[in-house]
Amino acid sequence: MGSFLSRSFNPETDVPELTGKVVLVSGGNSGVGFAVIQQLVRHGAKVYMGARNERRAKAAIERLHAEGLGPGNGQVLWLKLDLSDPREAVKAAQKLMQEEERLDVLVNNAAVLLVPFAKDRDGIQNIVMVNYIGTCVLTRALLPLLKRTAEQPNSDVRIVTVNTVSHNACPSNVRFRNLDNLNKDFEDTFFPQYNRYAFSKTMQLMFIKDLQQRLDEAGIPILCIALDPGEVRTEGVRAYTDSVGPIVGPIYRLIALLTFVTPAQGARSTLFAAGSPIPRAEPNEYRGQYLTSSCKVANPSKLVQNAELRRELWGTTEKFLHDIGLDLPAI
Repeated sequence: MGSFLSRSFNPETDVPELTGKVVLVSGGNSGVGFAVIQQLVRHGAKVYMGARNERRAKAAIERLHAEGLGPGNGQVLWLKLDLSDPREAVKAAQKLMQEEERLDVLVNNAAVLLVPFAKDRDGIQNIVMVNYIGTCVLTRALLPLLKRTAEQPNSDVRIVTVNTVSHNACPSNVRFRNLDNLNKDFEDTFFPQYNRYAFSKTMQLMFIKDLQQRLDEAGIPILCIALDPGEVRTEGVRAYTDSVGPIVGPIYRLIALLTFVTPAQGARSTLFAAGSPIPRAEPNEYRGQYLTSSCKVANPSKLVQNAELRRELWGTTEKFLHDIGLDLPAI
């Protein structure tokens, strides 16, 4: 029933009143994240915009006000958040937990797309650090506040993660036994940048599946939902088309213009996962699931469904975080 109702979901009319709810949206100063914040605030939520750059974040907040927050009279605030360094992700979580007594929804939206291969200070390739490890660390660092909120009467706590249908393109011969595996560069493939992106999003989705299972085993009623927003004309897409040169760039830009959706359209599945009453009314259908851009439950790739590989990834991640001095709270 839930999947049938989701097809007609309209964020403007089907997101309920959110006054009193607190939400964090990572990467919310542009693209899909901005569109998600705009709707949540217009329905009354207090939303933290997680972003690295203060100037860009405050410009985005000014734009939100200029375009009207709507009758819900919600509030939007900047939270300094840098997912490229797990220590900074923990600091952002600690800052939010100092400011707020509750967190109803975490929207893991921030991501990097098709970027050149490079390692960060901890020896992890950049796209894996942001799209998987940074998202994992932020989520787990916020669990004490999310769990505390879930214990309150009539709570509806959700962890929503913007993934991609492109995770299905990840080559099947990957493993997660050590950091060398996490740093696979795919330079022997036709499109290494795209494969690295699919690889990072596969790990992200594996984490969400495992996190839901662990929360369920602990009896914690938090819903974890991942989703595909569709192909969206975001700033990241425009930056990529600008980077590929004067011949290929215009071709990519034309394809994006003709076939990609706007950020507002791309935000629909995120808003369904974050704000629709349907997932909470039918938790068994949506718990730990992956949604298509049309808000329907779908099976993720076989890699994501492989429990052995998920255990590998969890163990390698735990060891890496321990080795850099980050022992996160137990679930």
